[in-house]
Amino acid sequence: MKKQRGFTLVEMLVTIAVYGLLMVVAANLLIIIYKNANTNPNALNSVDQAQAAAANFVNLVRDAAYGNDGSYPLNEASTTEVIFFSPYGTGSSATVDRIRYYISGTTLYEGVTAPSGSPSSYNLANEKVLSVVTGVSGIGTSTIFYYFTGTYAGTSTAISQPVNMSQVTYIRMNFAVKLNEVHGSSAISSISTGAAIRNLKTNLGN
Repeated sequence: MKKQRGFTLVEMLVTIAVYGLLMVVAANLLIIIYKNANTNPNALNSVDQAQAAAANFVNLVRDAAYGNDGSYPLNEASTTEVIFFSPYGTGSSATVDRIRYYISGTTLYEGVTAPSGSPSSYNLANEKVLSVVTGVSGIGTSTIFYYFTGTYAGTSTAISQPVNMSQVTYIRMNFAVKLNEVHGSSAISSISTGAAIRNLKTNLGN
């Protein structure tokens, strides 16, 4: 009778090596799938967060009005910060809040100061600041906010800094938000939105 021949030591070592390699590949694949499963919702959330902030910004700008203390509707108009007064969301046209949008680092913040006292004034120590979008950057520039005159029709050149606030009737906000839908990706989504201040509007477009 012939003897049953088993695996040689070399064959066993090769089999173990191949099996180990397959397990490493499978483990790495599972890690990638797990990471992407977590980062995909984060990417969607960052875009949703940015779009919601942009929509809120538009609504606030459209309703910009004179402050309760008589302040002009637009108080600050720099490239990274805009301050204006708006009754939007206060529940009463008689209550006009001081609204501040600004960039600090890579985060877009919204600051709201409600009027108080009689006569009304704005105590900046009472400003409520909320982080509205993270991972923000300018689109090819550090400028986030742009300002236009009453002749703005969608293609006009923005007013040069320093801005004469009495000329501004339209404010635009442009920024990019970083996506992380693929681990290590540097992809971005661009957000561009704006609105005319109805109380200062002088043209019929936009």
